[in-house]
Amino acid sequence: MQRLTLAGRLMITALILAAIYFGFKYIAGKDFLQSLKSKTEETSTSSSTESTATTAESTESSASSSSSSSSSDSEASDSPKAKFDFTPPGPIAGKLKGVVELGASGFNSFIVRVDGDKNWKMEKAEFGNSMVIENMATDDDIRIGLKKYIAGMLDYGVSGKDIHFVVSSGALKVDVTQKIIGVLKSMKYFVNTVTPEQEGKLGLKCVQPKNFADDSFVMDIGSGNTKITWKDGSKVESVEAAGAKYFEKGIDDATVYSEVTAKAKQVPSDKRKTCFIIGGVPSELAKMGRKEKERYTVLDAPSTYKPEKAKTKAGVNIYKAVADATGCKQFVFDWDANFTIGFLLDMP
Repeated sequence: MQRLTLAGRLMITALILAAIYFGFKYIAGKDFLQSLKSKTEETSTSSSTESTATTAESTESSASSSSSSSSSDSEASDSPKAKFDFTPPGPIAGKLKGVVELGASGFNSFIVRVDGDKNWKMEKAEFGNSMVIENMATDDDIRIGLKKYIAGMLDYGVSGKDIHFVVSSGALKVDVTQKIIGVLKSMKYFVNTVTPEQEGKLGLKCVQPKNFADDSFVMDIGSGNTKITWKDGSKVESVEAAGAKYFEKGIDDATVYSEVTAKAKQVPSDKRKTCFIIGGVPSELAKMGRKEKERYTVLDAPSTYKPEKAKTKAGVNIYKAVADATGCKQFVFDWDANFTIGFLLDMP
């Protein structure tokens, strides 16, 4: 080293320092890059894991929501409709009796079998045509229609002396009824007329099962009037309200709702558990929910019905007024009952 000139020493020192510098830079840079690469991979892996977890959680939440919705829909569609599980006692042997009803919407006829204990069973029902009441029929049309009903009963085995004619209280308010009564009398038939109160009581006798008398009342929504009836000890109380054709007289819904509400509030609070309901409009409502040939159909709440026909809409308004006034939640329609059958039950 001593033989080298000063310049040579400096050159060698510079080369050594350069080698040390670049060697260090190479090693340090490689470690730094490796470290950076590891951190990048770690970050990427962590991000991927979080993303997968989030996706799984989202999927699980979606599936849970879908399952809940499906379960809710299933519960809504599978929930059973209310039923009235009761079978009235049928007649033992008994006798056939027939009745032709002249109502505010036409002729109807019923044949029942009745025993000595007044247990009864519907054997045949036939519903007529409203043209008679709407004054669209001649005397001959009325006569032909009545003879048809009578012949059908005789053919079924009903004795002529056990065939009766009853005019509803609503029909008595229609002008053409007197004309029809005249035709019946010309055929030598006796015509029975009833007041709204009598009609309500006859309806109760037919439709209210004996073991429900303590906690129920009866409603008959007819075209000409509505009868609301209940038992008070040994007595039967009945009130009359507007019928389902009140709109033909220009009476508005609110007025009828108010009137019916006031009448329905007379039903004692302990008689409001169940309402046995009959009549033309209730029959239309019951038809929507009847299962097979069940004797009794429990109606839905009034608000669930969206009728289009004026008469049905009016009948639902009456039904709603009674439901609101009494708080009764169970309205049971009887497919076989009719006030004229109550009339037959009153016969010896």
